[in-house]
Amino acid sequence: MSVVDNLTTYTFETVSVDNNGEISDRQPSSARCFSESLGAEISLDLVAIPGGTFIMGDNRHHQDERPLHQVTLPAFFIGKSPITVAQYRQIMGEDKGYGLGLDDPIEKISWHDALEFCTKLSHQTGRKYTLPSESQWEYACRAGTDTAFHFGDIITPDLVNYNGDYPYAGAPTGANRERATPVGSFPPNAFGLSDMHGNVWEWCMDTYQPSYQGAPTDGSAWIDANATERDKRVMRGGAWDYVARGCRSAVRCSLAPDLRMNGCGLRVALEEMGGGSSEMGEGR
Repeated sequence: MSVVDNLTTYTFETVSVDNNGEISDRQPSSARCFSESLGAEISLDLVAIPGGTFIMGDNRHHQDERPLHQVTLPAFFIGKSPITVAQYRQIMGEDKGYGLGLDDPIEKISWHDALEFCTKLSHQTGRKYTLPSESQWEYACRAGTDTAFHFGDIITPDLVNYNGDYPYAGAPTGANRERATPVGSFPPNAFGLSDMHGNVWEWCMDTYQPSYQGAPTDGSAWIDANATERDKRVMRGGAWDYVARGCRSAVRCSLAPDLRMNGCGLRVALEEMGGGSSEMGEGR
């Protein structure tokens, strides 16, 4: 079954916040989505992300977020939400991974676990699932924005699940939930993706590099062919136990690929989407 030929449209509302953490704007929006059946009445929703060009990185913070560089990506599909406990266990087995509720994001997943999930998911569905590249992830997270978060220059715990005791850029403090929340509990970005900030870190394909000097500019993953089993891989997005600063669109986290820690999950992408950007919508 062709993915592009079986897209449906769903509608949602996006929000923006001002520097006081108050919602300053609400906009209706829509996205195109493909639903992959995993069996047992469990499905996986993939959102069509239009191709386009953006500026990757942030020159105001950490060295590994520099230099700013332009990336042009073809259209692709990425998970509407992080992989849930129910989805992960349907593919991997009932006793795999950690999570309190079936709709919560799966946690304590190593990079190797994430790749194994993609392999088994691909085998079951006949499509090539993979982890997103860093540039795919950041482009999808920003959804046309250039602010610290896709909500604006700050976030609040009313919009993102993070440690609200540690706000960013003068934002008010708020709830520290001390656990993951069910995926989709907060407003999505303009691409229709939920939980891109906070809740759980999401593994990417890339080998971690300490700067963007020499990084790919075509949306592909930056993979070191000489990487060892201990060389760190990249995670993105922040987590429920992390500070607001660490949930920014540009933040990069790195971890050894065999470690399993609280707040480490995944979101999948489709490596072979089966259609061009003209079929999926215009780029931003």
